[in-house]
Amino acid sequence: MAIKFQYNKTSLQQLEKQLKVRERSLPTIKSKESALRLEVKRTKDEVSRLEQQLEREIRVYENMVALWNEFRPELIQVKDVQISSKKIAAVVVPLLDRIEFETGHYSLFNSPSWYAEGIELLKQLARTGIEAEFSGMKLELLEHARKKTTQKVNLFEKVQIPGYKDAIRKVKRYMEDEESLSKSSQKIMRDNLEKRKINEEAA
Repeated sequence: MAIKFQYNKTSLQQLEKQLKVRERSLPTIKSKESALRLEVKRTKDEVSRLEQQLEREIRVYENMVALWNEFRPELIQVKDVQISSKKIAAVVVPLLDRIEFETGHYSLFNSPSWYAEGIELLKQLARTGIEAEFSGMKLELLEHARKKTTQKVNLFEKVQIPGYKDAIRKVKRYMEDEESLSKSSQKIMRDNLEKRKINEEAA
């Protein structure tokens, strides 16, 4: 990224101001990045745990597969999924608060004895599946935010801060050279004036 500047005092002040802004905000961005990195790891572990749990629950479901032919699927459905959100290192992520199920009516006397257990198993299966889905969404949001924050840290640390420092150095050097050149030319002018004065007095 090329930093635009001019070789004057106003430009120098602007460059110094921009450099200060970046140097001051860099520690904050770095701490945000490390907080996000930690949260991404935690969420990855959570997703992995939920996926393994879902696999175990599906195996239990498959063990009863012969019985499921007798089951009426309309007996259970997800009625509502209540969500909220919270900020993690300034990133808004969804939180799963509650899952409500609606259970249809069935006869305790005429239905198979395992229906109640089957309904609970399906509830648990749906709950784990929804939790895993939410954790995956949360992970995507956190990963995206972490990548953007890392890019910003790298931009500040490796491009902008060194770029502003280099631009400031160039402007200062130019102004110093200009000042010494101005002093030299003033000295030459003074010397010439003195010589002329001496020559005039001699004449």
